[in-house]
Order: sequence, then structure tokens, then C-alpha cells
Amino acid sequence: MADHATVEYATAEGNDYGEHERTYALFTGLAKWGAITAAIVLALMWIFLL
Repeated sequence: MADHATVEYATAEGNDYGEHERTYALFTGLAKWGAITAAIVLALMWIFLL
């Protein structure tokens, strides 16, 4: 069998938790407003297309 070298894992230095929290807040906000917009569009379609 072939002789394998040691595996080197890359490590991240420092974690930007503040940026992570801002990105997650943006994602959840967009998901919330996207769902609300879709519900409004569906309700308007139900009203005007039936």
C-alpha cells in the first residue's frame, strides 16, 4: 500500500460573531418579509381571480 502523509487541516483564525449575527438577522428578516409578501399575493389572487 502507498504510504500516506499526515493530513493537515486548515483552521480559521478568529470568528466574527457580530457579522454572523447580522447576516442571520438579515436572512431571517428577508425570509419573514418574503413569506408575508407571498401570502399577500396569494390572497389578492384569490380575491381577484375567483
